[in-house]
Amino acid sequence: MKNVVPIIVSSLLSAFLAIFLYRFFEKPQELIIREVNTSYTVGQSMTSSSTFISATPSSFTKASEIVTPAVVNIRTQAQNRFDFWSNNSAGTSSGSGVIISEDGYIMTNNHVIEGGASIQITLSDKREFEARKVGFDPSTDLALLKIEARNLPYLKFANSDSLRVGEWILAVGNPFNLESTVTAGIVSAKGRDIKILEGNYRIESFIQTDAMVNPGNSGGALVNMAGDLVGINTAIMSRSGSFEGYSFAIPSNLARKIIEDLRIYGEVKRGILGVEIAEVDNRLAKKLGLTQVQGVYIKDTSEGGGAAQAGIMRGDVIVEINNTAIKTVPELQEYVARFRPGDTIEVGFIRKGKRQNLKVKLQKITESSDLASFSIAPNLLQVIGLEVRNLRQEEKKRLSITSGVKVISIYKDSPAEKANMEISFIIEKVNEIPVANLEELLAAIELTEDEIILEGSYENFSGKYLYRIPIFLQE
Repeated sequence: MKNVVPIIVSSLLSAFLAIFLYRFFEKPQELIIREVNTSYTVGQSMTSSSTFISATPSSFTKASEIVTPAVVNIRTQAQNRFDFWSNNSAGTSSGSGVIISEDGYIMTNNHVIEGGASIQITLSDKREFEARKVGFDPSTDLALLKIEARNLPYLKFANSDSLRVGEWILAVGNPFNLESTVTAGIVSAKGRDIKILEGNYRIESFIQTDAMVNPGNSGGALVNMAGDLVGINTAIMSRSGSFEGYSFAIPSNLARKIIEDLRIYGEVKRGILGVEIAEVDNRLAKKLGLTQVQGVYIKDTSEGGGAAQAGIMRGDVIVEINNTAIKTVPELQEYVARFRPGDTIEVGFIRKGKRQNLKVKLQKITESSDLASFSIAPNLLQVIGLEVRNLRQEEKKRLSITSGVKVISIYKDSPAEKANMEISFIIEKVNEIPVANLEELLAAIELTEDEIILEGSYENFSGKYLYRIPIFLQE
């Protein structure tokens, strides 16, 4: 023990001496430790010290509180033709609607109120009103109603063009009088055409979301995180009739124009370019020498139409309207539908590899004599599922034929669609009987008892085509 104590004392003295000498000869240094912020902004390097702002909202309550008072329940006394949207009980159907003004204007889907003998509105505070139809537009599936009330909560329209894929949205409905229901999701895609509407002038450029939407939510609101209206919930893609991951809404920019027309004029004032169009696919892009597979191909122009008068020609590819990029047919249809007859738009297009711009004055839709309407033969073309028109003189000259009828629209799930017929088919014979025009076509169809054999051709494909279409006409 006596030997250990001196050793300990000697060690301590040596340590103190070493520290003294180090401090005497070596100046002290300052060590700085920088606080590293590991968060980053999307698109920046992970070494950036910028603060990360998450796109995911921490709460949906603010937007929900704004929206739910302005979403109403709608009940009618008629069977809704879109069965998977309806809650049918005792002859009634149910859907949703959105209040868009403090004095009682309500926007909804046309299929929610179609054929309704009476329409009853229930507000979020349980008050009930009888509504009157102001107007409706089947080609966009929109309708405007009016109730006699004041100081109502209402939603403001937002710019649906500003929506981005991946952005958070809320779907709000008032189904079955269960009060408002709110579901959240993201924008999955834009400009979707799901072919649920009918008619040659149908417009489908839906916002696709994954927000859960079920029966009764049709006509309800799609809103952004500020609680502003970006769309009207319209349809789901489903095999079971319930939500399976995809829902579709009419963009607010289109809805606003349609509703303004219905309120002011009682009908939609729709301007048209006067063109027959097709999607640009990979084959067509290569043929035309396009650098991108996008745009809208002009198959033909209407004689005397706005596009033809401005100088747009068959073979041009529209890529822009009013400095807004146009990539697909639904985008073009939706954008043009925001304007009225007489409005002028600037069309950017590619012709033989060169970019050009022309100003086009839109014209109104006319009930031309070369179009077949259901008033001519309501129990013939409607059953087949076709809209047709006479060939124009320039078409006959170009195709080197003297007669025929052109198919301009084919209805979903119709016999014509099931026969795999495509738009632009030129009908030349019906059951081996040559047809020169609409009157001869309808006369030949009237002679049919069980099956129609349509023979004809396509402008861009060689050879003749036959389509067998079963038909059972009721007297």
